[in-house]
Amino acid sequence: MFEFHPSRVATIKNDLLSGLTVALALVPEAVAFAFVAGVDPLVGLYSAFIVGLITACIGGRPGMISGATGALAVVMVSLVADHGIEYLFATVVLMGILQISAGAFKLGKFIRMVPHPVMLGFVNGLAIVIFLAQLSQFGTPGEPGWLTDTFMEGSIVDVAWLEGSQLSLLIGLVAITMIIIHFLPRLTTALPSSLVAIGAVTLLVFGLDLDTRVVGDVASIKGGLPSFHIPMVPLNLETMSIIFPYALILAAIGLIESLLTLRLVDEITESRGRGNRECIGQGVANTVTGFFGGMGGCAMIGQSMINVNSGGRGRLSGITAAMSLLLFILVASPLIEQIPLAALIGVMFIVVIGTFEWSSFRIMGKVPRSDALILILVSGVTVVTDLAVAVILGVIVSALVFAWGHAKRIRILRRDDHQGSTVYAVIGPLFFGSVTSFLEQFNVSDDNEEIVIDFARSRVADHSGLEAIDTLAERYLNAGKKLHLVHLSAECVQLLHKAGNLCEVNVIEDPKYFIAEDSLE
Repeated sequence: MFEFHPSRVATIKNDLLSGLTVALALVPEAVAFAFVAGVDPLVGLYSAFIVGLITACIGGRPGMISGATGALAVVMVSLVADHGIEYLFATVVLMGILQISAGAFKLGKFIRMVPHPVMLGFVNGLAIVIFLAQLSQFGTPGEPGWLTDTFMEGSIVDVAWLEGSQLSLLIGLVAITMIIIHFLPRLTTALPSSLVAIGAVTLLVFGLDLDTRVVGDVASIKGGLPSFHIPMVPLNLETMSIIFPYALILAAIGLIESLLTLRLVDEITESRGRGNRECIGQGVANTVTGFFGGMGGCAMIGQSMINVNSGGRGRLSGITAAMSLLLFILVASPLIEQIPLAALIGVMFIVVIGTFEWSSFRIMGKVPRSDALILILVSGVTVVTDLAVAVILGVIVSALVFAWGHAKRIRILRRDDHQGSTVYAVIGPLFFGSVTSFLEQFNVSDDNEEIVIDFARSRVADHSGLEAIDTLAERYLNAGKKLHLVHLSAECVQLLHKAGNLCEVNVIEDPKYFIAEDSLE
């Protein structure tokens, strides 16, 4: 009755196995981010399950994994500390509503405004953040770090390093995990190498009775099904004034990280996701999560890379990861808690190596200096602050560099025509960056009584351009001369009409040319 093509069967198998691999990697990440946000580990696990399941079902990028993330957790921690967890749940609901609105108004398309150097900086910065986040596993919990009494005290690299055999064992197990993941695909691709590596290292630890930390040493993941819960906060303007700023920031960070991860997965899989649908999917997921006691989430670049590199391409991989995580919480927590942390650290280090754009070093001297600076800037800011600030700063700097470059390219050619008028031909865009250069190239006293400015090879881009034209018109008016504009684009004419009396100039209508054809006879 049902016919399964071999390729389709292989796809289902890859999605199932890669989803299981991702679920194993989600556990320590969700627990860690819950601690960062100052909430119970189960809050992070429930978020990973609900957000992951809903975005996998209705999101715009099959194969992309979503869940609780560090980029959001660092924003939430002050809200939880100052107002309590109920305000966090309310904020997550409002965050989801804002994201749904962004998708409904088609704002996802603006991710195309992110330049490639910013994208490279985003990827490299996140790879560094993922790497640094693993360093805490090489230290003794609760002990003062090696940077105590310095300005770096309490930072992500301030770790109380393990010593002796414990550190050597941990490094050795991490290395074994990475070697298996790297070399196994050369022998067989029947199983995801990450899943095989986790299983092999777990068996090695228990077979040799090695003394190393496991997931259960970090936190217990046992729990029940998430239950519906309306956030217990007053429904008034004071509450809105508290949660709205946080919700807006969280919504922006979540969408930026999700849409940039979507673009990255698009490049790897050579397919195209739907940005606006992903905005809506993320919004629905966060709204539901807020009503079920979760901390919200967004796309996770590390887990998405694990999924894609393990062969996960369809929605089934994300659904499998979410459902497997729920099963871990409900029934398999004793088994999952026995997985060595070293195995999961090794998986994440492989993700770091695969995520970082090593070609950045090769192209650094071949691209414009401004692009190289933006790449480094975005990477650094991502590590020091957060992704949203880094990306917004990168886009602003890129826009300013672009504006400065085009501001110097405006040229004006002067000539006298057969009617005795002075004609200026403008070449290049007239906007806020080029108005000074534009005004400097006119000589009012030496021009004839009639002046024509030809915009055939230019366009007026903004209000600054209109003001420059109006300033020029006043100069000629004060000198008893008349200024005309010709060959304005339709958009520029509309801009001038809309300005009304803000810009007093004479626009000459372009002539209409009629072509005689034999068909008219």
